[in-house]
Amino acid sequence: MQPSLTVPATLDSLSAIAEYVITATAAAGLEKKAAYRCRLAVDEIATNIIIYGYPQAGYEGVLYLQADIDKQALTISIEDTGVAYNPTQIQLPEEDELKLPLEERAIGGLGIYLALHEVDKFFYERVGEKNRNIFVMYRTQLDH
Repeated sequence: MQPSLTVPATLDSLSAIAEYVITATAAAGLEKKAAYRCRLAVDEIATNIIIYGYPQAGYEGVLYLQADIDKQALTISIEDTGVAYNPTQIQLPEEDELKLPLEERAIGGLGIYLALHEVDKFFYERVGEKNRNIFVMYRTQLDH
């Protein structure tokens, strides 16, 4: 598995990002459901960065992904130099709102809600001019 991936911040890069996450989750031995949840979370945040992080700033950029595996977890981080944006500070849909029919729900926030709730831990930090989104998925013990 390659330890990192750098791709242009374009929608065309989403398939390469998905392949990278699939490879990382397999290398970490995540169960199928956990691997899917991780891929969904990374895809949602990457899509938001691509759509909102660069065009609003009026320039193009790249996404830098890094996967680290240790005994306890798989950690995937996405760094970008787009507009500063902390997904943990937006107003997420309430549980009751999620039960409403689509036509009655407010627009926005569902992708980030899914991303933050599909991983075991999510962190955001602004480091200099970079956004860093960090996804943590705990590895299950294979011997139980």
